[in-house]
Amino acid sequence: MHNYVHRQFGYRMPADVQFGPGLASQIGEVTKSLGGTKALVVTDAGVINAGVAQKVYAGLDNGGVGYEVFSDIKAEPDAKEVEAGVDLAKKTDCDVVVGVGGGSCMDAGKAISAMMTNEGHIRDYAGLGLIKNPGVPLVAVPTTAGTGSEATIWAVISEKERDNKFGVGSYLIVPKVAVCDPELSLTLLPRMTALSGIDALAHALESFINKATQPISEALSEQSITMIGRSLRKAVHWGESLEARSDMLLASTMAAMAFNPTRLGLSHALAMPLGAKGHVPHSEAVAVTLGPVMRFNLPANHEKFARLAVLLGENPRGLSLPEAAELGVVSLEQLLRDVDAPDSFASYGYSESLLKEIAEDGMESGNVPVNPRITKTEDLLDILKQCV
Repeated sequence: MHNYVHRQFGYRMPADVQFGPGLASQIGEVTKSLGGTKALVVTDAGVINAGVAQKVYAGLDNGGVGYEVFSDIKAEPDAKEVEAGVDLAKKTDCDVVVGVGGGSCMDAGKAISAMMTNEGHIRDYAGLGLIKNPGVPLVAVPTTAGTGSEATIWAVISEKERDNKFGVGSYLIVPKVAVCDPELSLTLLPRMTALSGIDALAHALESFINKATQPISEALSEQSITMIGRSLRKAVHWGESLEARSDMLLASTMAAMAFNPTRLGLSHALAMPLGAKGHVPHSEAVAVTLGPVMRFNLPANHEKFARLAVLLGENPRGLSLPEAAELGVVSLEQLLRDVDAPDSFASYGYSESLLKEIAEDGMESGNVPVNPRITKTEDLLDILKQCV
C-alpha cells in the first residue's frame, strides 16, 4: 500500500470540469469564453430523439453562439464519420466543437477537433502523444455516466471495414471544459444506465488495483467506487432520481481522472479486440468480462480487494484478509447481477479460433503490463471462455 516512496509518479489535471444540475443552459457562455463563435455540435440520433440535444442547442442560443449539428455518429465512432465531421465544420466555418452524448459522441468530437488542425488521417495518430497541434477548442457534454471521455486523454476510433479499432491518446485532445449536467442523464434507459455505470466502475476499479496506481488516482478511484456502490442500483431501477444520477455522473468523471495517468487492466485490454473483431459494444465487453477478470486478479492483491468490499458497503469485520478479499469480489458480482448486467457473449457466436485471436490481440494492449496479476495469452483465453 505504501510503495509510493520508492518510485516517481505524476498527476496532470485533465480538464476544467464544471458540474451541476441545469448547467446545460450555460453552454453558450462556456463556448464563448473559449473564443468560439460557431459550434459544430457532434451528437447522435439517440441523444436528439431523447430531447437532450435540444437543451444544449438552447444553451448555445442563450449565449448567442451559432451552431451546426453533425448527428451521424454511430456507436463505436468510425474514422469516416470523423472525416465527414471535419468537412462539415470547415465548410460551415465552425471554430469550436461541442461533443454531446456518450463516449462515442465525445470521442468523435475529440477526433474532429484534432483533425481540424492536424494533417493526414486520424489513424496516423493511433498511440500515445503523436498529435502535434492543439485542436480547435472542445466542450464535452456527457449524457451518460460511463466512459468519462469528458476528462480523458483518449479517443477510441474504429475503422469498421478493416475490423480495426485504435486509441488516440494525447493531452492535446482533452476537452477544454467538461460540462457535467446530471439532468441530461435522467432519460437514459435502464440497460444503458447499467452498462455505462459498469464501464465507469471498471475504470475506477482497474485503475485502483493496477501496478501503476498512485495516491492521487487512488483517492479519485475510491470515491468513485463508493458512489457507484451506493447509487448504480438506484440509477438503473429508479432512473428519475437526480441524486443517483448525480452520483453516477460525478463517479464516472472521477474514474476517468483516476485512470488517465495509470491506465486500466484486462477488461479494457480485451474490450478493444472484442469490439474490433467480435463487434461487441465497448460497455458490453467490459460488463461481461469484469467479474471473471477480477476473480483472476484476486490472488494478486488481497489488500485492495478487501478494501473494495468496504467501498461497496460491506462490513468485513472478523474476517481474515483472504476472506475479506473474497467478499470484495462477491459484492462486485452481486452488484453486476442486481443491475441485470449481461454475463455472456454467446449470442455473438464465437469460434475457438476467433477467441484465440482476440486473446492474442488483447496481449498487445498497454493495459496488460499494469494489470496486478502477471498475464499470459492462455489466461486471457481462459477468461474469454468463461464469457461465452
